[in-house]
Amino acid sequence: MKRAFPHGLTHELARDVTRKALESYRQRFSEFKPEGEWTSADHATVKFHAAGTTFNGAVNVHKETIDLELDVPFFMRPFEKKAIDVIEAEINQWIAKAKRGELG
Repeated sequence: MKRAFPHGLTHELARDVTRKALESYRQRFSEFKPEGEWTSADHATVKFHAAGTTFNGAVNVHKETIDLELDVPFFMRPFEKKAIDVIEAEINQWIAKAKRGELG
């Protein structure tokens, strides 16, 4: 599954938003054992565990979008839209915070 989320921020601010969002996910959703590693300024590999399955993916920060790619096993595809909706809502909250100058 691939999804691009437009951010309307500077590239630098989009990087900050993405890093803060991933850190927040680690804390808020610790029961899913989320992991992430930044392999460059704009690319992170991500992993979490749910329903006895490990999900692997990547996050890429681009000039106009934050892209998420996640390997979703076939048997979990019925839940894919809900997962995307949750991720999109979270990203949009962080983008809104950044636009208000509340990234802190």
